[in-house]
Amino acid sequence: MVALNRKDVVVGIGSALVDILIHTDDAFLRRTGAAKGGMTLVDKPFIEKTLAMASNRSVIVPGGSACNTIIGVGKLGGRARFVGKCGQGRMGSFFESDLKKNNVMADLLKSPTPTGRVLSLITPDAQRSMFTFLGAASETCPEELAACKFNDAAIVHVEGYLLFNKDLIRTALALAKAAGAMVSLDLASYTIVASAKPFLEELIEKYVDILIANEDEAEAFTGYSDEGKAIQALSEKAAIAVLKVGDRGSYIASDARIYRIAPHGNGNAMDTTGAGDLWAAGFLYGLSRGYSLEKCGAIGSSCGYEVCQVIGASIPDEGWERIKTNLEE
Repeated sequence: MVALNRKDVVVGIGSALVDILIHTDDAFLRRTGAAKGGMTLVDKPFIEKTLAMASNRSVIVPGGSACNTIIGVGKLGGRARFVGKCGQGRMGSFFESDLKKNNVMADLLKSPTPTGRVLSLITPDAQRSMFTFLGAASETCPEELAACKFNDAAIVHVEGYLLFNKDLIRTALALAKAAGAMVSLDLASYTIVASAKPFLEELIEKYVDILIANEDEAEAFTGYSDEGKAIQALSEKAAIAVLKVGDRGSYIASDARIYRIAPHGNGNAMDTTGAGDLWAAGFLYGLSRGYSLEKCGAIGSSCGYEVCQVIGASIPDEGWERIKTNLEE
């Protein structure tokens, strides 16, 4: 019988969002005013207007950075929980049922406000540029986060998008540390890092154990575009630092050592939506199981590769089978 009080759960806190994915070209991207590779907060009418302008068909899937990561942990066989707020309507029900289908404990708050959504514009270079309507997700209040949500947590993973809600992210990180969990923070977007850097530095110094960034986010945070200097600077901020460098692999720094993690697969990508989120899923799953940092990075690399072979952040069953086969080997 499984002991329910053991501390091996990976808890994700973030925005409960639905992803709307459209393949488009750079000309359309310029018409929308999107920051290529970045994220811009908008209202619901803006997303509806942009959808009406697009000629290509959209694909709708559950999303949100921390949610993508936690679903990955659940698919790998880890104990996973997602905490967030969604609407009471059809989109909210779709979001909740998908979590449960993917072996995730859904700890969802409900609101009459519509479920948030992200319009991701995917250009031929596989870059995705995002417009986000937070909807119900923006209404989560610090007092709605109960300490019991973290009692069994080995790791609490927080998405950088929560930096827009300072009181909420402070409360979440404080509760996680009080429960004895490691705190993981994904910087999420270079646009967010640039706009919230002083507050971000304060949070990392006080709470964060695992700091995860891609090249653009690392440069915005550290000022370094050079990979070696960037990972070194990140390593000075947290016990475990991660720098993802796309199809060139990743770096993990801890205890004055830097590990170079090779990329998985052939480097081709159909869509990079969720690549960083799923990399984090493999990495955090490995940490929750006590694997070495090199093995954690290899699992992350495998997950990141597989999600780039499909549209959206949902790896199909055959992809998960390949990941698990690699894990066993």
